[in-house]
Amino acid sequence: MKLCSLASGSSGNCIYVGSKRTNLLVDAGISAKRIEYGLNLIDIYPDTIQGILVTHEHSDHISGLGVLAKRYHIPVYATYETIMAFRRNRYLCDISDELINYIEPDKAFMINDILIEPFSISHDAANPVCYTMRMDGGKIGIATDLGKYDDYIISKLNDSDLLMIEANHDINMLMVGHYPYYLKQRILGDRGHLSNDTCAELVCKLVGGKSRRIILAHLSKENNYEELAYETVYCELSRLGTPSLDFKLSVAHRDIPSDMVEV
Repeated sequence: MKLCSLASGSSGNCIYVGSKRTNLLVDAGISAKRIEYGLNLIDIYPDTIQGILVTHEHSDHISGLGVLAKRYHIPVYATYETIMAFRRNRYLCDISDELINYIEPDKAFMINDILIEPFSISHDAANPVCYTMRMDGGKIGIATDLGKYDDYIISKLNDSDLLMIEANHDINMLMVGHYPYYLKQRILGDRGHLSNDTCAELVCKLVGGKSRRIILAHLSKENNYEELAYETVYCELSRLGTPSLDFKLSVAHRDIPSDMVEV
């Protein structure tokens, strides 16, 4: 399998995951034009996308969904509650029923040669999920928009060859920034987003297993930056002596495609 983040951050998210037989997107939270451009950069034709896996209905995850699904007749996969929520959006309400596929947390399904398992996450949305994907013994784990992590999340992500984990904000930047108090509390709460520090804790619990590639994702434009997220996680791994293991840490770019990674 291979993964490329086309965009990752509070202003829009879209991830390509594929194999020799299968091309998928996780979320479509940037314009269809930008998704088409990003796919062309990695030599993937948009009309070969065989499914869009939606995590939840917030605009930074679905803003390009309607145009892309209708233009290329791409099946959409999401929980019932998520679909009901985005159906209330006038740009998404007319996606054909034949393109809609209802999924449930903890119930795996296949798209061609990739086994996909949705799992529940704590976020202020209608039954949100993230995904793991398996093929030929390899595993990718994607987890963003986590208000918190627990043993359930760890169990789902464990033994991943590639982890894409949220490092949304630096707590100090958030607290001294211009956001109103209620929004700061939402971001810091159990249904908000993982900070750099909490991301580092989670990565440390996972990296000692099979994980050999870690991508930090969903960085806030106002309350984080790539070098800070990287250093926070790397320093925590260094403190535990983890960098002696054979792994690579990187950060997904906010507005441009990141490097393709294969597992």
